[in-house]
Amino acid sequence: MKIGIVGLPNVGKSTLFNALTEAGADAANYPFCTIDPNIGVVPVPDERLDWLAEKYQPEKKTPTVIEFVDIAGLVEGASRGEGLGNKFLAHIREVDAIAQVVRCFDDENITHVDGKISPDRDIDIINTELMMSDLAQVEKRLEKAKKQAKSGDKVYLKEVAALEKIANALEEGKNIRQLDLDETGNRLVKELQLLSAKPIIYLANVNEDDINTNQNKLVKDVKIHAEKDGAKVVEISAKIEADIAELDEEEKEMFLEELGLNDSGLDRVIKAGYELLNLLTFLTAGEKECRAWTVESGSTAPQAAGRIHSDMEKGFIRAEIVSFEDLKRVGSMAQAREEGLLRLEGKDYIMQDGDVCHFRFNV
Repeated sequence: MKIGIVGLPNVGKSTLFNALTEAGADAANYPFCTIDPNIGVVPVPDERLDWLAEKYQPEKKTPTVIEFVDIAGLVEGASRGEGLGNKFLAHIREVDAIAQVVRCFDDENITHVDGKISPDRDIDIINTELMMSDLAQVEKRLEKAKKQAKSGDKVYLKEVAALEKIANALEEGKNIRQLDLDETGNRLVKELQLLSAKPIIYLANVNEDDINTNQNKLVKDVKIHAEKDGAKVVEISAKIEADIAELDEEEKEMFLEELGLNDSGLDRVIKAGYELLNLLTFLTAGEKECRAWTVESGSTAPQAAGRIHSDMEKGFIRAEIVSFEDLKRVGSMAQAREEGLLRLEGKDYIMQDGDVCHFRFNV
């Protein structure tokens, strides 16, 4: 899973990126500090994988990962080249989801690029820039499709119709997530990697004193906006996350408990990302490696096997599967087999979150 982090300058975007990834990206109180996109790869915490590794003592433990891509702060007119310009939007076209950091804190030492804190306005500016960048992409493709459609080819005629529908919506200020597109339209959205079609998580960045109080009016404004956009909201404090990043696991648990939090902001961002992208995790375990794998919900057993290696999907015979909860309860794979909890599943089996799998296949 790859998440692009965007936001206006001085909203805490790079500070938050540093905290989430411990990648050490520059953070300073002036716009455009992050000149090149920073990339941080973060292992996804999973207690199930930890338990399996403790049980099997493998040579290697491999979690699934999230890649965060942080780009320079955007300003109004970025899609037309204002600030550092549209080229930075290209850096997030390949991401699966967009995390938009929204400033919900007041600090006289950190200037706001527009002089006043207003989540609604900030969100509208960023979303408009994403849509305008998309419009430029769509218009370029539409011009090409119209030339090709002069031949009368039905494929290009369908492309023209779909692209015109998308362009009209963007001109009206509608993001592509709100559109009901046909097969051609959905294909073009994927090919063009349109930003306003990507799922959004709003990261409401608050002062540490406001976290978990449900009293911050600005966060409430973000939640209202998110309902209209079909987005997720994660309330987060960049300062708290920065403090957590410096603690070991035991200290982290104590710190979170003192704050009345069940999990860190990173954990909540990961959860929101999995829900938005409709993902689940299955696991494999053995003496050589214990590993977590991510697939889309609704994936079949052969498709899951294909995540490990394409040959395993092609030559799939069956999957031996036990749910993690059953395995943990009985203590071992041998006991799970003895109690009839280890199932043999075929090509039509739909994967479930927490399945512990062994795949049989022909080479």
